[in-house]
Amino acid sequence: MDRRRFEGLVARAIDDVPPPFAAALDEVAVMVEDRAPADDPDLYGVYQGVPLDEPWAACGTLPARIVVYMRPLIDDCAGDAEIVEEVRITVLHELGHHLGMDEEQLDELGYG
Repeated sequence: MDRRRFEGLVARAIDDVPPPFAAALDEVAVMVEDRAPADDPDLYGVYQGVPLDEPWAACGTLPARIVVYMRPLIDDCAGDAEIVEEVRITVLHELGHHLGMDEEQLDELGYG
């Protein structure tokens, strides 16, 4: 699968983000990169930024972003529908971090 097609699937997954989370996406850029860092090559995504519940830490930082890693998703998923679902879960998981949620809260929501 090429990057253009994968980015289209990411866009489709973002369109499926439910309304309470979708509004928060206006504040976060979603980027696609080929691979995760070498120390965690199987990672599907990461949140980079300051959570909304820590506004004092935002001074002088770059805007928040979610990075979706293309290759691990392509390698682990059986087809387009599965990629869209895994990207949706990944984006919701990372967006949860932006909203200040921890891993336990995300697990309870089914986005762990």
